[in-house]
Amino acid sequence: MKISYTFVLLLCVTILFSCNNNVNGQTPEAVKQTFKAKYPGENDPDWHVDSNGNYESHFKIDGIKYRADFKPNGSWIETESSIDKKDLPKAIRDKIENDFDGDISEIEKVDHYAKGVFYDVEFKQKGKNKDVEFKADGTIIN
Repeated sequence: MKISYTFVLLLCVTILFSCNNNVNGQTPEAVKQTFKAKYPGENDPDWHVDSNGNYESHFKIDGIKYRADFKPNGSWIETESSIDKKDLPKAIRDKIENDFDGDISEIEKVDHYAKGVFYDVEFKQKGKNKDVEFKADGTIIN
């Protein structure tokens, strides 16, 4: 009986590790090359595959955590970093103060291939999260 418990435990551990979506050794070369061109000083990102099949790199520059997303063909999609409310442009802080209720659960500065730089503010309202995207001048874009 002791052997079967050991076997079940070993099987569970094997399954757990095989479900990890960390793909450092399997990231396409085109994705790695685009990453190197965009972030030449960063040599050791952690790679993951997201639910859409895109490649996410997690890395730090000057102590700030970033996540950059790439299509499997190497095309850059976007780069995000978390910021504090005090770091939002004043126009956005004013817009939030005047027009939004609810607590802020997360703020990200996003640089997107099509939208450019914007700020993604996640509000917690009545138990649900609502994301609102702002341009630096306070304009809502979504």
